[in-house]
Amino acid sequence: MANNTTGLRRIVKAAGYSWQGLRAAWRNEAAFRQEAIVAAAAIIIACWLNVDALTRVLLIGSVVLIIIVEILNSALEAVVDRIGSEIHPLAGRAKDLGSAAVLLTILLALFVWLTLLWP
Repeated sequence: MANNTTGLRRIVKAAGYSWQGLRAAWRNEAAFRQEAIVAAAAIIIACWLNVDALTRVLLIGSVVLIIIVEILNSALEAVVDRIGSEIHPLAGRAKDLGSAAVLLTILLALFVWLTLLWP
């Protein structure tokens, strides 16, 4: 059956689903909560710093990217867990790859912050 929701109604529904996803991440994922708190602090600091607009955008964007990748990693883990509870090398690899993506994003953010703010 096709979904006939279009226009503004579709946008409102999509926003509701996105909000549900953020709430689920906060409620169920400790790593997301920790990273979100650090990101909020980093965003406040980036807004407080006396830097040009491009630097501020790069500082904020790098920490928001961590949150985005963490949400994708959590979604991947949820799908793997839904498929089955048995130990399988591919399931472990999928989860490890998601975790590696988060780690690389954190390292990227650290690199951006150090590069832009180191005197």
